[in-house]
Amino acid sequence: MKTKAICIIPARGGSKRIPKKNIKAFLGKPLIAYSIEVAKRSRLFEKIVVSTDDATIAKVAMEYGAKVPFMRPQELSDDHTSSGDAVTHALEFLQKQGEQYDYLCTIYATAPLLQEKYLKEGLLKLQANPDAHLAFSVTSMPFPIQRTFKITKDGRCEMFWPENFHKRSQDLEEAYQDAGQFYWQNLHNQPTDIPFGKSSIAVVLPRYLVQDIDTPEDWKMAEVLYTVVQQQKGSDHV
Repeated sequence: MKTKAICIIPARGGSKRIPKKNIKAFLGKPLIAYSIEVAKRSRLFEKIVVSTDDATIAKVAMEYGAKVPFMRPQELSDDHTSSGDAVTHALEFLQKQGEQYDYLCTIYATAPLLQEKYLKEGLLKLQANPDAHLAFSVTSMPFPIQRTFKITKDGRCEMFWPENFHKRSQDLEEAYQDAGQFYWQNLHNQPTDIPFGKSSIAVVLPRYLVQDIDTPEDWKMAEVLYTVVQQQKGSDHV
């Protein structure tokens, strides 16, 4: 029997550091459009839904092919609401309409570097591991976390793990971080651990495809990375 998957993209309208971030023009196209389009190209989803409290975001989302079957309530649209809360609300709304799904994929509206092959890899890994609950995008840390340090109140340095100072980087275990692009869930089982725990599967992305977009500087870096990736794709087909 065919499995059914739903994509939910949370996109509230209250961004402060980058005003109207989710629909700001990113290399000539609204930022959220990239997430919608990659979800469409993947052909993995029965429906692509955007959860937003903002009428302009809703209009843009629909123009690019997403569904906006409701406006997110204000109590789920402030600075303290997590994307998980918004996604849960959206899924429960759809279930009340009689819609049932096997898999849910949350895609962030701020993921222009996301590629279809990693979305597909996430679903395949989750399907191949029925005891897992989550498959999500990660990337490796650029520097060994075991050699990191803090700066004390008097401006001095203090290592978190001083015993690692004389160890070679290649002898330290590699660490990973959340890439903040997509999160697949198997809706037929519950997690047995925290999201970064034993019931989750990592989908490893190269670092050049990962960039948080929280500040204007982040935005510029993401545009540079996107441009380089697209140029590389073009040269590969010459």
